[in-house]
Amino acid sequence: RDTADAIAEKFHSDVHLLEQLNPGKMKTVKAGDQLMVPNVEPFELGSVKEIKPGSELNAQPANDVEYQPGAQSENAAENKQSKKDEAPSVPVAIKIDSKTNMLGVFDGDKLVAAYPVTIGSAQTASPIGEWKVSRITKMPTFRYDKEMLQHGRRSGNFHLLPPGPRNPVGVMWIALNKKGIGIHGTNSPDSIGRAASHGCIRLANWDVVRLATKIKPGDNVSIH
Repeated sequence: RDTADAIAEKFHSDVHLLEQLNPGKMKTVKAGDQLMVPNVEPFELGSVKEIKPGSELNAQPANDVEYQPGAQSENAAENKQSKKDEAPSVPVAIKIDSKTNMLGVFDGDKLVAAYPVTIGSAQTASPIGEWKVSRITKMPTFRYDKEMLQHGRRSGNFHLLPPGPRNPVGVMWIALNKKGIGIHGTNSPDSIGRAASHGCIRLANWDVVRLATKIKPGDNVSIH
């Protein structure tokens, strides 16, 4: 990806917004240039590796992993020993409103975080119902299968897309207990807020990373 794209993501925006803030600069931006950017906490791609409870780099396509009841993120086992004396963590609930395109994280009745999302389109709607977080994968590999995405039928004509900020599912895959469906990042932050996904729940990379720090496998997910 180019420099303008990387700067836009770092400051929670897209290139179009930066072009409006910095007329005539973004196409030729270089080291040392001064730019006007949103006043937000910068998103650092390198920080994704520090996120817990997400797994480490995983070559297996994140959207191709079978759901296993009781499954954990890959680093959960190594953290288990160090946490055995801690108080049990309290489950949180994730509620996704398909009418307002918002995802809320609730601790009991208390809303602790909210993020704009993209949900499934009319042709490939997000699955309404009650689900659970089954796995969290950082920097996922994605199995791109056009037949599966458009019609829900797995085919042998697919491509494995490598991890990175240009991956269609972004830098984080939060799998639900429904194969192929997850909450994930994006390589197109300007799409957030529209009903345009293939059934998954899409967030900006900077938001899905924050979400991953607040949840864990086993937490409830309601799509309504």
